[in-house]
Amino acid sequence: MLKRMRYLYVFLIGALVAFGITYIPLPYYITKPGLAEKLSPYVQVEGGEKEKGDFMLVTVSMSRANVISYAVAKLSKYQEIYQQDQIMQKGESDKEYQFRQTHMMDESQNAAIYNAYTRAGKKVSYENKGVYVVFVSQGMPAEKVFKPGDLLRSVDGKPLQTADEFIAYMKTKKLGDQVAIEYERNKDKKQAAVPLKQLKDQPEGRAGIGVQIVTDSELQVEPKVKIDAHQIGGPSAGMMFTLEIYNQLTPGDLTKGHEIAGTGTIDEKGTIGPIGGISQKIVAASEAGAEIFFAPNEGGKAGSNYKDAVKTAKDIGTKMKIVPVDTWDDALHYLEKLPGK
Repeated sequence: MLKRMRYLYVFLIGALVAFGITYIPLPYYITKPGLAEKLSPYVQVEGGEKEKGDFMLVTVSMSRANVISYAVAKLSKYQEIYQQDQIMQKGESDKEYQFRQTHMMDESQNAAIYNAYTRAGKKVSYENKGVYVVFVSQGMPAEKVFKPGDLLRSVDGKPLQTADEFIAYMKTKKLGDQVAIEYERNKDKKQAAVPLKQLKDQPEGRAGIGVQIVTDSELQVEPKVKIDAHQIGGPSAGMMFTLEIYNQLTPGDLTKGHEIAGTGTIDEKGTIGPIGGISQKIVAASEAGAEIFFAPNEGGKAGSNYKDAVKTAKDIGTKMKIVPVDTWDDALHYLEKLPGK
């Protein structure tokens, strides 16, 4: 009987240890090479042109670490370990982080549509619909009132259409002032009187309520375009979305039968910005069979995405060509000269 009890005790201890190793999260996140997928299923331009090759969306996979995944990442060259505060803002929950990432993806899609339609000579215009809260700072007055996703409608009776309008008005205020804000949450209209407080990491006397905001804009375009990002977040697919949309909008085929991957943010001027996880994206794109990879050049500075991409490509022995881009014009010019397959 005692022997049986010892076996049971050992078994239970082992089960608890196994459970802890497998399921109890650590205060770290692991990133590793994700997927490189064809963009055409994500982007549908009404009456759009067809492609012989493909533009590819490249992702980095991120998950909360446990003991096993942490140990594996320590031994893996192209897996990275990050502390939670390196990924999330202070006080941000997983849900709030995902909301912010989703909104950045929405903004990158708008910038991609604007660049592609403008270059193609198609009709495009913005309709500003208000101001979205994307993050609320801990310890600031807004924390007691707002949540990410709230839509700010007015401040002190002044209607809001853009984030810049709100920021400009708040600059006229000082410590100790109070502002009346009308807002919506899940279509319910609300009002709040919010005091101003010294903003963190800002010059002495700079007052605010402690929210990060963006303009809620909707693009009006002709022909219509639909983008389904399949719950992928962040702004890093901006350039590749631009190329895919433009290729569907215009006669001919920029891919010329090639498999073309890449990464980089894009703004309304067509400037390509750096992203995180460039080495992991090179690995993912190479494994998916990409022949060409566009990487943010960052003006050629040391440690740029492009230079890191070249190092990784050499390290893994891929034949994929790494092409530096500072603007999406650089990518277009390269593709225009690219021989067809």
